[in-house]
Amino acid sequence: MRYAYIKAFDIPGAWYRTLEEVWGNGDEFQVGYGSEITTTKKLNLSIEITNPESRPLVAEKAPCDMKYINSYALQYLWAGVKEEGETYTYSSRLREPVDQVKHLIDRYKQEPNDRQLTLVIRQPQDILTTLSGMKHEPPCLTVIDTELVNDQMHLTCYFRSWDAFAGLPANIAGIQIFNEALVNEINTRASTNYTTGKLIFHSKNCHIYSRLYDLVEELIKPEEDSRRQWSQKDGELRQV
Repeated sequence: MRYAYIKAFDIPGAWYRTLEEVWGNGDEFQVGYGSEITTTKKLNLSIEITNPESRPLVAEKAPCDMKYINSYALQYLWAGVKEEGETYTYSSRLREPVDQVKHLIDRYKQEPNDRQLTLVIRQPQDILTTLSGMKHEPPCLTVIDTELVNDQMHLTCYFRSWDAFAGLPANIAGIQIFNEALVNEINTRASTNYTTGKLIFHSKNCHIYSRLYDLVEELIKPEEDSRRQWSQKDGELRQV
C-alpha cells in the first residue's frame, strides 16, 4: 500500500495535485465489494490545505459547481435532514441521536481550548451490516476532528474511501462551507472573531475509477505540461 502526502494552497490546487498523484503513483486495485465492482488506482493519502477559504472553492474543470456545493453543505453536512429513500446523510448522523454540532458550538463558547471535540459519523452497527452480507455502504466520511488554534478553526477529516475525481472536490468545498458556518455560529453566540484555518484529510483509499482513466489523463496533462515548460533567464535554461 503506497502512501503519499500533498500540501496545497487552495482547494482547486489540492484536487489537481491529488489526481496527478493517484494517477501517477497509485496502486492498481480490483474492487471486489462496494458501490462499484471495477478496477481502480488508489493511494493511502494525506492532504493539507493551508488556505481553503480562498475562492474559488471549485476548479473550473471539476464535475460540480457552487450551486451543488452549497446544497451539499447544507443538506449533507449541516441541516440533519434526509430525503425520502435515504438511509442517512452525514448531517443526520451528526445531529441524531446526539446533536454533536450543537454541543460542539456550546462547548467552544464555554472552553475554546478544549482539544477533545471530535464529530463522529460512522456508527458501531455499520460493521455488523457489512459482516452480515447485506448490501450496505457505510459512510465514506467517518470523522471530523476540530481544534481552535490561534483563533482559527482547523479541521482534520478521515475518509475510509474517496473518489478523487468526482467526490473529493465537492467534499472538500462542502466541508469548508460547513467550517465557515460552524465558525459563524460560534462567533455569533460567543462574540468572538474566529476564522477558518487549515483543512487536513486522510484516506486509506483515495482512488480513480478505471472508467475515468482517459478523462483524468486528459485533464491533468495540461497541468503537467505547464510545469515542464522551459523559460530563458540570464542566458540559462531553467525549468518552471
